[in-house]
Amino acid sequence: MTDTVVLDPHRVPVTRERQPFGSTLRAEWIKLWSVRSTPWSLATLFVLGAGLTTLICATAAHDIAAGRTGENPGSFLTWGMQIAQVAAVVLGTMVVTGEYGSGMIRATLAATPRRGAVLAAKAVVLVAVLLPVGTLTAFAGYLGGNWFLDREGIGLALTDDGVLRAMFGSGLYVAGLGLFAAAVGLLLRHTAAGLSVVLGTVFVLGNMAFLLPGTWGEWIAKLMPGNAGGQVTMAVAWSPQLLAPWTGFAVFCAEVAVLLTAGWLVLRRRDA
Repeated sequence: MTDTVVLDPHRVPVTRERQPFGSTLRAEWIKLWSVRSTPWSLATLFVLGAGLTTLICATAAHDIAAGRTGENPGSFLTWGMQIAQVAAVVLGTMVVTGEYGSGMIRATLAATPRRGAVLAAKAVVLVAVLLPVGTLTAFAGYLGGNWFLDREGIGLALTDDGVLRAMFGSGLYVAGLGLFAAAVGLLLRHTAAGLSVVLGTVFVLGNMAFLLPGTWGEWIAKLMPGNAGGQVTMAVAWSPQLLAPWTGFAVFCAEVAVLLTAGWLVLRRRDA
């Protein structure tokens, strides 16, 4: 005996609508600002970046003017950004791993099955936050630190060679570093592991690479993400062995793009 199923000719078939990218973007923006780590990370970035630059210029201005440091004053104008970038790494990592830790990623992917759109929205939101904050921090550090340099007669104008590039370059590098950390977070899905890998690569391996012998060791050092990308944040290069600022930043962007592509592939194929 078989049952007969009668279909209603007036029934409207259920279709799954594609989530508009604007809605995905808005959802990621709300999620970013709904956690405490975001304002704390941005505040830390600003305080460390602007505060340490001002502090180091205030304490070293007299020695710089007297020639006791052997350094160009421009080397100190974005000094604090070297430490502040840690906050960008934390924020970039948490944007991804925070959702995996709480399990919210399952709801996110259920609401937006197009995983590439989720990753793109996270990247756009992260850049939209870190780029202006990083740039503002660099300018604030310049205004505070250069005031002390001016008092010793060694201040630099924004129009001096490399200064304006360092201000905007700081914002670009901080945003790129956030994306770099987010990509590593996608691959590892664990906050502590992601932070360890990114910070170790940028701060530890980047410096240790200079100890490698020969031409190949020199090129490895040049191509390390922190060494390549960080040059754009400095008005005066700290090492003649490194790539030119914009060349190095282009290399850094390529490395970030490769990692993001790898993260996207993993996001597509791996279960949440």
